[in-house]
Amino acid sequence: MQSWNAPEVPEIEGPGLAPRVHDTAAGGVRELAGSGGRAGLYVCGITPYDSTHLGHAATYVAFDTLIRAWRDAGLEVTYVQNVTDVDDPLLDRANETGVDWQDLAQAEIGKFRGDMEALRVIPPNHYVSVVDSVDLVVSAVSEMLRTGSAYVVGDDVYADLSADSLIGSIGHLDDAEMDRLFAERGGDPETPGKRHPRDPLLWRGRREGEPSWPGGDLGEGRPGWHIECAAIAKANLDIPFTVQGGGYDLVYPHHEMSTSHLREVTGRQHPAESFVHTGLVGYAGHKMSKSRGNLVFVSQLLDDGVPADVIRLTLLAQHYRTDWEYTTSQLYAAARRWQRWQDAAHLAGDADESATIAEIRAAIADDLSTPAAVAVVDAWAARPGRGKAVIGAVSALLGVSI
Repeated sequence: MQSWNAPEVPEIEGPGLAPRVHDTAAGGVRELAGSGGRAGLYVCGITPYDSTHLGHAATYVAFDTLIRAWRDAGLEVTYVQNVTDVDDPLLDRANETGVDWQDLAQAEIGKFRGDMEALRVIPPNHYVSVVDSVDLVVSAVSEMLRTGSAYVVGDDVYADLSADSLIGSIGHLDDAEMDRLFAERGGDPETPGKRHPRDPLLWRGRREGEPSWPGGDLGEGRPGWHIECAAIAKANLDIPFTVQGGGYDLVYPHHEMSTSHLREVTGRQHPAESFVHTGLVGYAGHKMSKSRGNLVFVSQLLDDGVPADVIRLTLLAQHYRTDWEYTTSQLYAAARRWQRWQDAAHLAGDADESATIAEIRAAIADDLSTPAAVAVVDAWAARPGRGKAVIGAVSALLGVSI
């Protein structure tokens, strides 16, 4: 699947720094330096039944910052992102609106691409749709059945989580919390015939009125949710890869389950070396969510004439791990900041700014602390005799054009 056009990323003089980033599973900050000069990143993509909101954008800008830091440090990065272009929420929205589910998915994927390109997010090396990956899923589920880590219930196939002694090692949640989140986030704990209420669906047998694909010995059907990311990661990344990433609401069940499936199909106990999660963005008193409808869409802000750099600066002013609530005053503050930076860039001279660039690099290397990096640029913009070399660093490391 086509992603979007890559932004220009200027080269910066001097050595970059390998970032130290918070690993959810480890419960602390660790250096993410890759291996052999390479880093692998998998970030869970959208389910395309609605447009990109600021919560989505905050996540993808955060991981874009990680990629920029890695590349500045000289690492070769392989970035994979999926698109869940067949799933219950998409099919439900299509039925509600009377739009063909494929047309709805393609329209929203197109908007997402446009939003990411406008925000200067570096595109993934592999942008992979679930519809295009059904064969990979069939192969993975068949392997799990062969090894006994999956079982059949009627026309469906479920993972047997009792086969994985490491399940639960990412989020470190107790049973009551896992029960609650599994039920709230797409699970089916009440399905008869399951060995355990939290065993996740791997393959959904054909239902009347739903799309389905040939599944070989599995029969006709379609992929479950978590298995798609395991199958796509296995096909497109060297295992183990460096970071599994996404919003904090994906820790359980999605990352816990998809990592468990990846263990079973690769034989690697730790197929992802670390897990990085972004905080949740709220609006009008609640987490921004499609079900609640309290969404601020990137495309609408762009249509209203808000520059993409201002949107990006609004996001960069928040630390990626912090839950925060969006207000229009933050947008106005970002617009004023961007104007100050542009004015400063216009009047910049040839002064040596290696120390300032080193400060920006150090801030980002310290758990992607973009608010600290933004503060460094604020100080540069307010200082007389500033040098123009910072302009390229702001573009390369923060993705903001001034």
